[in-house]
Amino acid sequence: MPTAAVILALILGAGLSSVLVDPASPFAVLLFQGTSDDARNLLVSIASTMVTVIALVLGLTVVALQLASTQFSPRLLRNFLRDLPNQLTLSIFVATFAYSTAGLYTVGIASGQRVETYPRLAVSGALFLLFVSMVMLVFFVHHLAHSIQIDQVMKGVEKATLGVLERSFIAGDPQVSLPGPPEGAAVLEATRSGYVQAIHAEAFVGALEARGLSARIVPMVGRHVVAGTPLAWVWATDSTGPRSLDPRSRAELRRALMRTVRVGYERTLEQDIAFGIRQLADISSKALSPAVNDPYTANQAVDHLASILAALTVRQHGPCAVKDRQGLVRLHVPARDFEYLLELALGQVRRYGASEPRVVRALLRVCRDVGSLSGEGHRTAVRRYVETLLDDVRRMVPQAADREPLLAEGAAVLAALA
Repeated sequence: MPTAAVILALILGAGLSSVLVDPASPFAVLLFQGTSDDARNLLVSIASTMVTVIALVLGLTVVALQLASTQFSPRLLRNFLRDLPNQLTLSIFVATFAYSTAGLYTVGIASGQRVETYPRLAVSGALFLLFVSMVMLVFFVHHLAHSIQIDQVMKGVEKATLGVLERSFIAGDPQVSLPGPPEGAAVLEATRSGYVQAIHAEAFVGALEARGLSARIVPMVGRHVVAGTPLAWVWATDSTGPRSLDPRSRAELRRALMRTVRVGYERTLEQDIAFGIRQLADISSKALSPAVNDPYTANQAVDHLASILAALTVRQHGPCAVKDRQGLVRLHVPARDFEYLLELALGQVRRYGASEPRVVRALLRVCRDVGSLSGEGHRTAVRRYVETLLDDVRRMVPQAADREPLLAEGAAVLAALA
C-alpha cells in the first residue's frame, strides 16, 4: 500500500501541475497565494515534517509489535503487520512526502532558471495532504492505543477465527478412516519445507481421476513438512495391483499436488482454525505463568475460546473423503477432530491453572455451555475433559475450602452433560 500510494501521489502531482487556474476564477482565492520562493519553502517544510512523523509512526509501531510479542504471543505479530489502519496511515504519510519532494523539481524552476510562475493548484494539494496527514496522525495514535489492549487483541483473534469457520471450513466425517498406503503405492515428496497453509483438492482430484488413481494427503493443515518427506501417497483405484508411474505422470501429479497443498514459511488463518485457537491459548498460558500471575486475563481468553468452541460444536470434524465427478472416492484428506481442538483450546489452561479456583470455574462454565450445544459425540469429549480437570483439582488444590466447592460444581457439570 505505501508503494502504491507513492505512485499515485506522483501521478496526482503531475496531473495537478498541468492544471492552470485563471486568476479571475472565483476558485483562485482558494489556491496558495505566496511567491514561488514561498511555495518552495513550504514544500521543503512539509517534506521535512513528514520524515519526522514517519519516524514517529514507525517507532510507535515497533513498540506495539514488541509489546504484542512479549506480553501476549509472538504469533500475534502477523495480525499487527496486516492491520489495515496502520498500512493506510503510513501510506498517506509517505505519499505526502513523495508529493512534496517531487514538487521541488518544478516549483519556481524552469530550464534551470528561477521563475515566478508555478502550479498553484499542485502546491495547494501539498497543503491539503499535510492536513490529511495530521488528521491521520491523531487517528493512528488513537487506533494504536486501542489495538494493543488485551480485550481488543483477543476479540480480533476470535473474530478472525470465526471468519475462517464461516468462509473456508471443510466438514469432515468421524466415520471416515484414513487408509494406509497399499503395497507398491507411489510417494509424492514435498518440494519445500514449511507449514501446510491450505488444501484445495479440486486440481489433484481431477488429475487422479484422469489416471484412475487414488491418493491420501499425509499432513493436515497447520502441520510442518520437511522437503523430501511424503506429501501424498498415490495408488491404483481398481484392484489390478500396484501401478508404477512413468516420469511424465509423476511430474504432472506433483504439479497438481503443489496447486492443491500450499506450503509456506508460516501458519495462516486461511483454513487453519487451530492456529487461531493456538493464539488465544498462548495468551492464557502467558497470563498464568509465574512471572505474570494474571488469572483474569486467562479467564477472558477462555471466554473467547468458548465462542469458538461453541461454533465448532455444530460442525462435523475429522478426515474427509473427496469424490470425483463419478462419485468415486479419489482423495483422503486428514483433519483434526473435535477432541483435539478442545484439548488445544483448554488443555494448557487446565494444566497451568488447575490450582487457581477462578480459572477452574471459568473452565467448568465453558464446558457446561459447550456441552449444552453439542451432540453426543462432542459431549463425550467434553465429559472426559471435565473428569481430567477434576482429577487435577483434587491433586493440586490443597485447601478443602477451595477444593470442595470446585468438585461440587464439577459434579453438577458432569450431571448436566450426562
